Amino acid sequence: MHLGRRISAIALLCSLSACADTLPFLNNSATDTDTSQQSNFSQPEGDQSSEVIATLLERRSLLEEGSSYDTVGTAALDASARSSEAELTSAKLRAEASLKNWLPTLGPSVSLTDLGDLVAGILIEQVLFDNGRRKAEREFAAADVEVAAVNLSIDMNNRVETAVALYVSALRGDEKAALGSRALGRMQEFERVVRGRVEGGVSDGADLRVVQSKIDGIRSARATANDAATTSRAELKALTGQEFDIAPTHLSLGTPAEGSHFLTVLKASAEATRAVAQTKVERSGLLPQVAAAGSVTSDGSGAGLTLDMPTPLGFGTPALLKAIESARETAQRQVAEAEEDARRNYSRQTQRLASYRRQEAEAASLARTSRETYQLFQAQFDAGQRSVLDVVSIYEEWVQREHAHIDAKYEVVLIQLALARDLGILADGDAI
Repeated sequence: MHLGRRISAIALLCSLSACADTLPFLNNSATDTDTSQQSNFSQPEGDQSSEVIATLLERRSLLEEGSSYDTVGTAALDASARSSEAELTSAKLRAEASLKNWLPTLGPSVSLTDLGDLVAGILIEQVLFDNGRRKAEREFAAADVEVAAVNLSIDMNNRVETAVALYVSALRGDEKAALGSRALGRMQEFERVVRGRVEGGVSDGADLRVVQSKIDGIRSARATANDAATTSRAELKALTGQEFDIAPTHLSLGTPAEGSHFLTVLKASAEATRAVAQTKVERSGLLPQVAAAGSVTSDGSGAGLTLDMPTPLGFGTPALLKAIESARETAQRQVAEAEEDARRNYSRQTQRLASYRRQEAEAASLARTSRETYQLFQAQFDAGQRSVLDVVSIYEEWVQREHAHIDAKYEVVLIQLALARDLGILADGDAI
């Protein structure tokens, strides 16, 4: 009944939106999907591509390929099961859905007649003019994807930095424990000599106690280094599910690509874009929209134009519009603050890096000097020109300077890792 009028009403609305070939209920052809394994940052080419996500995808890790650090970082990525990955997938799906928000909407229509009868039907509506609301919704969804992508990159780079830092901490513990073992063996030899001199009446018991106290200190430091290495390895295994018995290599970080931005700045920029899109949505919600609507019921069909105001106007509407517009300036200032914080962090880290590199060089030089002095004192002791405590004292100084050199050397590595993490270059973009 009234079939011709019903079809003509639906056809009219579909022609307004040029959607006859894209509506799911009018087109049964399935869309081909690519099920191949892709990076989380993969995106279609063309106008819908994002410059922010393209930047993330093109980033390359500065960890030397094939090195032990690269092996640990890859294992950390492979063992990842982060919520930020799911958040990016959800944001992509929301953005995909928003691309179709210009299409007509279809829903049930139920009304009560004057005679008390319920009339059920189908209502189809196509928005013709909405002051840019749906366009702003698409912009918001696209910016939301960018924010989720940057969050994922931050998360993965933090994960790689954590794993490699744990590996570096284990190496530092091993090296300090090995130094402690060598020092302990040498101090025990001094103890044997002093004990013999005490038993021979050449020295008193105080000399023996001094040496034993130094031995206890070295033994405690070695145990602490071993504990630190064991703890770091246990945590690294919990993070990656693997154990690494790889000989340490020198950490080789290349020069960051020109124009590389801190991830925090990229995130702030994406959030600002999203905030601006949100202001457009809110502003259009205060303005009228025009739509074409058609209904098909058991009593007949009809079509017409509607003028709708999503949010009723009130005396506070002008102030509300000003508040919405001020959100743009807030977003811009947040980007500026993120850039300032990033510059401060970069300056602080580069200064710390230069300081520890200087300390590393100075500690190495002082350790060499202490070793040469110890060798001289040892020769003088053998010739009877030095007391055993003189030799013990200079040997202890040598060990302390070797410890300082080890600490400075590995701090340089950790600072380099932190800088690379902040720049988002500890993992290849297509591996995330």
